[in-house]
Amino acid sequence: MSIERNKQCVLDFFELMNKGDAEALADSYADDGEVQTKGHTLISGTYGKEQVRAFAGQIYDAFPRGITFEIVSMTAEDNRVSVEAVSKGDHVSGQLYTNEYHFLFELVDGKVQRLKEYMDTERATDILCGGQRPRV
Repeated sequence: MSIERNKQCVLDFFELMNKGDAEALADSYADDGEVQTKGHTLISGTYGKEQVRAFAGQIYDAFPRGITFEIVSMTAEDNRVSVEAVSKGDHVSGQLYTNEYHFLFELVDGKVQRLKEYMDTERATDILCGGQRPRV
């Protein structure tokens, strides 16, 4: 696939995230695709396509009025697309959730093969995880 096509796939991915379409979002992954959420939080780990399908729905349940992601910058080379982004959404806890991210997409045939997600893990722990941390 061309670099421009890969960038368009990533733009489409963010559009699905902003719509809160968990099913279509999961369908944008290759059958053996995965997301790696970096850090040491309750939501960190590596998840396959079907886990993404289940997990994405739970994320959107936590943001009944939606969560939006804004792309700050995008760079692409070969089958990789790098994105800096920010998010904003009203969490069910009543708190405004904002975060800063770096996403590294690896694409194959227009599908996400691997997505590495880096974010402010302290912010995610405070709001998304209710301050709870994994046992060490």
